[in-house]
Amino acid sequence: MPKIEYLPDGQEIEVEEAETILQAAVRAGIALAHICGGNGRCSTCRVIILQGLENCAPRNPKEQAIAAQLHFDPTVRLACQTTVTGRVTLRRLVLDDEDVELSSLFIRGVSPGLTGVEKHVLILFADIAGFTSFAESLLPYDVIHVLNRYFHRVGEVIVRHGGQIDTYMGDGFMALFEADDPVAGALRAIRTGLEMIEAVQKLGPYLQELYQESFNIRIGLHYGQVIAGTLGAPGNKKMTVIGDAVNLASRIEAANKRLGTHFLISADVYALVKEHVRLGQRTRLTLPGKSGQYTLYEIIGLAD
Repeated sequence: MPKIEYLPDGQEIEVEEAETILQAAVRAGIALAHICGGNGRCSTCRVIILQGLENCAPRNPKEQAIAAQLHFDPTVRLACQTTVTGRVTLRRLVLDDEDVELSSLFIRGVSPGLTGVEKHVLILFADIAGFTSFAESLLPYDVIHVLNRYFHRVGEVIVRHGGQIDTYMGDGFMALFEADDPVAGALRAIRTGLEMIEAVQKLGPYLQELYQESFNIRIGLHYGQVIAGTLGAPGNKKMTVIGDAVNLASRIEAANKRLGTHFLISADVYALVKEHVRLGQRTRLTLPGKSGQYTLYEIIGLAD
């Protein structure tokens, strides 16, 4: 007879024929949340299969619909819809009322987001060089006007090359590029960076005429694994990515100031595009908050 070990409860029970993971838990008195009553209309009964995924029946249409909408990893299953044919070890993912609030978006009619998915993306950080000194003599209205004009110009470039701005941070931002083909994606991101620099240069005469001063931007680009998910308090959630790759991309952008460059990429990006780009300097250095040394490459153009 199949058996299920439930964590963090540390309880193992035998499963009757055609009994779902949820039904077995309820019979054994295990507090497995199921706000919709076990009808496949919410995500609160979800569990992660730690061992024995091959002993779980394939997703039925109800489960597949929710899994697709919430971007579940294959190991995340709805307990109310999943039956097992052998030994399975799982962990409940919704443990208390706060977890229920965070995970019941589907039945509450709120647009659902990722619950936590690992993926490889290209991460571009951009920042205006010396913007604080540029803006200190401007009226607040002018500061917002300049930033909006700048974000509009570079935003058009990013979208045109298949990227999206994920997060704004004052006069800086983080943009993401996803690609089934990493090389093609990296080249799109490289073109984006070069065209962003060009767009800011074209903005220069306008800024000079109005404020007798202009600015340049600094860009850092990295390719790595991130965790994509929905973060934030209820009513103020947004999709974003986190992880060491994000921190590294930010440090690469900041290294431009030390090196006097405008566009730096990581070794991971360079490995993808080395036959297609023109380089300035190549530097090996330590980065704040990171251990070891990193080789960074200055991009000055695309190869003929």
